[in-house]
Amino acid sequence: MTASTTGAQRIREFKMPDVGEGLTEAEILKWYVQPGDTVTDGQVICEVETAKAAVELPIPYDGVVHALHFDEGVTVDVGTSIIAVDTDPGAGPVPDGSAVPDGSAAPAVDTTAAPAEEDAEPQGRQAVLVGYGAAPASTKRRARKPQPGASTGVPVQPERANAALQAEVNGRPAAAAPVAPVAPAVTTGRPLAKPPVRKLAKDLGIDLATIAPTGPDGIITREDVHAAAAPVPSVAAAPEPEVAVPAAAGVVDTAARERRVPVKGVRKATAQAMVNSAFTAPHVTEFITVDVTRTMKLVQELKQDPDMAGLRVNPLLLVAKAFLVAIKRHPEVNAAWDEANQEIVYKDYVNLGIAAATPRGLIVPNIKDAGVKTLPQLAAELGELVATAREGKTSPAAMSGGTVTITNVGVFGVDTGTPILNPGESAILAFGAVKLQPWVHKGKVKPRQVTTLALSFDHRLIDGELGSKLLADVAAILEYPKRLITWG
Repeated sequence: MTASTTGAQRIREFKMPDVGEGLTEAEILKWYVQPGDTVTDGQVICEVETAKAAVELPIPYDGVVHALHFDEGVTVDVGTSIIAVDTDPGAGPVPDGSAVPDGSAAPAVDTTAAPAEEDAEPQGRQAVLVGYGAAPASTKRRARKPQPGASTGVPVQPERANAALQAEVNGRPAAAAPVAPVAPAVTTGRPLAKPPVRKLAKDLGIDLATIAPTGPDGIITREDVHAAAAPVPSVAAAPEPEVAVPAAAGVVDTAARERRVPVKGVRKATAQAMVNSAFTAPHVTEFITVDVTRTMKLVQELKQDPDMAGLRVNPLLLVAKAFLVAIKRHPEVNAAWDEANQEIVYKDYVNLGIAAATPRGLIVPNIKDAGVKTLPQLAAELGELVATAREGKTSPAAMSGGTVTITNVGVFGVDTGTPILNPGESAILAFGAVKLQPWVHKGKVKPRQVTTLALSFDHRLIDGELGSKLLADVAAILEYPKRLITWG
């Protein structure tokens, strides 16, 4: 390499990849390398948390770490450079300006003229781990609070900062503080803004030329447009500054005993998915109580079976198998609703999701092609799925493509519930606690092991009759598990 090519060519910028289908951001949980460390192709350099799982990222080339652009705990958009690597450290010191500085998201944008085709489709996409990923110029979903190591370079107005601080102290939203109008930025060309922001400004009747941009490199953000559309309170109507007043005797300061935790990662994804599912798919939930004494005896027998040696055998395994057999008898339930094309997609495979409670929150990995697996195969994959989920190592691919789900609420001593469908799936079965209860058996009241099942399903796909037959078949198999052979 000649001296003229030792700048930009030797410094390689590794960008945040799309580690799941269509994910747009990830939080850096932990760096495994520091500036000056030697790295090799395929070496894991950091762990990131997406909306689906924690994932380790490998570096795709050899070299020496030149710079880390973000600190741990910072959420970074897909396509943003997170680490710079010197791929030719033997060529001497790195020339100044050859790498993107810490905290930078992209090379500087020419603010003297707008791009010729802002609405044009990007010419290419960065390589990603899974799927094609987000385009380099994709729109950010929201503006985030500045994080350590990722300064936006935008001055914070004291009035707004004080209002935000007061709101945090009082535990309630603060009224917008009066601020002096900001003079429009002087530009010699078309204001810089992405197409969705331009559309928002047009819908609100805001002239982009009158807005002072706060985004990187002079780009107008959605927040800038909303701020321009909001009325500015007059000085005369400004509220009086709040004065701290000592609490009266006997009055408890509840704000001092509250904690606020940002909603992000798995918790954020779960909340969004559940809201979307609950208000998109018309849910129906049906219940059935069944005597599972014979199934519980079979569980104990299978634990002693040489063919199941070393495998995790529990009631959930047989509930899963019963669910799969029942779906085989009623394959129409294994479908999805395609709203865009107004079609029902019937699936000839069953990817069985298992709801798992983990330290990061609720996730639903699934067993691919579970319907064609033998009982030992199902037991092996179920055990591996649970162990991986508890370690927080479930891959995004393992949580994509599910068709139906089982949630085992019985492990918490709960009888049953009304589960919400995993988005895109047709049904979810809740398995309640197995309890010894008085039950009429062969004409006499005897203590029997009893559980309650609840089946929620998408009423666009599954009529009441079909849903009832599916749930009844699951119960019938658990009551007489020999039907796993005769029906399977």
